[in-house]
Amino acid sequence: MALLNSSRSLCMDADIALRPVSEDDLPMLETLTGDPAASGEFAWIGWVGRPRWRERWNEDRLLGQDGGALIVTRGQEPLGVMNWRKHLSGPAAHSWEIGIAMLPAARGQGHGSRAQLLLARYLFAHTTVHRVSATTETGNLAEQRALEKAGFTREGVLRGVGWRDGAWRDGVVYSLLRTDPVAAPAPALA
Repeated sequence: MALLNSSRSLCMDADIALRPVSEDDLPMLETLTGDPAASGEFAWIGWVGRPRWRERWNEDRLLGQDGGALIVTRGQEPLGVMNWRKHLSGPAAHSWEIGIAMLPAARGQGHGSRAQLLLARYLFAHTTVHRVSATTETGNLAEQRALEKAGFTREGVLRGVGWRDGAWRDGVVYSLLRTDPVAAPAPALA
């Protein structure tokens, strides 16, 4: 999948947009993943080497054939980051698994739901996949509501799927299929 490396938005709705990561965004990404207060309870996985965002930036500008990351914005204001990665489902098939991390001030306002739907629609429009999925911890009720609001369908519980805070955690998997009505792009406004 070829994506442009620019500050231009790749997809947007009324006021939320997704755009490629710029080098100026790297400190925000490091904060979202390196500061427990910014990460939030369910995204904090412990201290991880800070240069990983810089290394990935230097490698492929966070946009590659097997996944990538886009900044969620409202106007020029960064709100968080969306990412996706290839999930192999057979010898010749794959789907995309998406994730999101929003800055604390942007949480609880519906921006995450809209960003997740925008990314799913973008991936359906620019790749041949039939399925986009997302997994969150069973205790992360806010993210479960956000995915449901975005039109994702709850499929079930994955036992012991994630390690966080010294324990294995159960996850809930959600999906959106290309054939789901909400997956179709909204008609363009005249």
